[in-house]
Amino acid sequence: MTPKLPINLDSLLHHRTIESERVECKAGWNPEAVLHSICAFANDFHNLGGGYVVVGVEEQDGQPLISQEGSSVGLQPEQIDGIQKELLNLGNAAIQPPYHPLTATYEVQGKLILVLWVPGGETRPYKARTRLGDKKADWAYYLRKHTSTVRAKGADERELLSLAATVPFDDRYRQGASLTDLSAHLMREFLQEIGSELAAEAAVLDAEALGRRMNVVGGPAEMAFPKNVGLLFFNEHPEQFFPATQIDVVYFPDGPGGDRFEEKEFRGPLGRITRDAVDYIARNYLKETVVKHPDRPQAERFWNYPLAAIEEAVVNAVYHRSYEIREPIEVRITPEELVVLSFPGPDRSIRMEDLRAGRAVSRRYRNRRVGEFLKELDLTEGRSTGIPKILRVMQANGSPVPVFETDEERSSFLIRLPVHEGFAGEGIQKVTEQVTEQVTEQVRRLLTALEAAPLGTKDLLGILKLSHRPTFIQNYLQPALEVGLVEMTQPDSPRSPTQKYRLTDKGRQWLAREQ
Repeated sequence: MTPKLPINLDSLLHHRTIESERVECKAGWNPEAVLHSICAFANDFHNLGGGYVVVGVEEQDGQPLISQEGSSVGLQPEQIDGIQKELLNLGNAAIQPPYHPLTATYEVQGKLILVLWVPGGETRPYKARTRLGDKKADWAYYLRKHTSTVRAKGADERELLSLAATVPFDDRYRQGASLTDLSAHLMREFLQEIGSELAAEAAVLDAEALGRRMNVVGGPAEMAFPKNVGLLFFNEHPEQFFPATQIDVVYFPDGPGGDRFEEKEFRGPLGRITRDAVDYIARNYLKETVVKHPDRPQAERFWNYPLAAIEEAVVNAVYHRSYEIREPIEVRITPEELVVLSFPGPDRSIRMEDLRAGRAVSRRYRNRRVGEFLKELDLTEGRSTGIPKILRVMQANGSPVPVFETDEERSSFLIRLPVHEGFAGEGIQKVTEQVTEQVTEQVRRLLTALEAAPLGTKDLLGILKLSHRPTFIQNYLQPALEVGLVEMTQPDSPRSPTQKYRLTDKGRQWLAREQ
């Protein structure tokens, strides 16, 4: 068996965290077609982070047929050995500059498949032979168009050539750092969280070996360096390499002109501070109101700010900010609005009117690897879905339309989330009729799940049959915490990997009374 890759195979095959245009399935081994796909992914025309070629899985309309009866899945062990040898030869002789994808064997439905991980290359553009077995065959550049591999022509070819040897900042080597600056513990923790099979092997790998498998270490063996993305996610203090890599949350109870404010700084690995900041805002500044109407039996429920919109706004800032600019991401909360500010602004190719309408699609991603890790952590869906989701969830909550701002120089980007009109002028603390007066069905289910023993978030998501973490936090956990029915087992370390939740005495009394 070959070593494993830092991915969740189920998510890969069902495109849950990886866009379908970054995955190509092949029922059998076709070296010429696979070569062209490797070339296209290595060119990474849209800076999405390369892609994956899955050999041994049939595909129809861009979807794998793994779970469908009669689908052709699987390779023989001797086939895999032959394919890997041929890949080595192709990487040296049929693609220029030479390029070698990382490979791993997995078992699906009792059969073997081979996964090729093709990160965006460091010496692009790459070109490949148009036909194998023909020494006179031309060489051509290939790229991805939606879910297909095509030959680059005309304007696309000229644009690809203009990208020669340009590597996004997060994928570059950090020559001022050493491999000791990468934490093998943080890398293993990440692999366990995303459910990668590589986690089982990670315990016996040192930081360099594990870093190479996760593509956060590069360079020759005698002079290996961590990549910027590795230091951002797998170093306890990335701000020592990238000053102002932090998220500042500031609350002005009397407005920005008042004398009082509360400030909290979040520093540390990028994935951790993203979640910590969002969770902190959810615990301290999100409130739900219940309004009863005399003319109808249904009560109206809404939040001052929907959690999903805040999460998207913060993650958008983490994903798209520049880590070369010494300015933190700032979240400002007043009685009137919640604002997320980051630097710089959107790419000039994006028209602001399209962005405000939720129609903008970026062709160039500033941090392709940062986005890749955020997707694995289920913090973003990628492919320009953040702004449309903010618009959608704000509307669903009955909130005013959010505002997106930048200046002529595109030096900064600001997302304004206006407070729901039901909270206007009342501030964070004053609400009309809160969830404290009524336990929802979601809270009822959470209390029942915790009756036997304390449980962590992952276990609770499974028991409650939920897949969306923000929904769990906003509709289940946060209301239960606010009314004192549930508490943390480690209240001083809210983002601890071993954090669990348990019933309070009040929660047990309520549950006993209801049963």
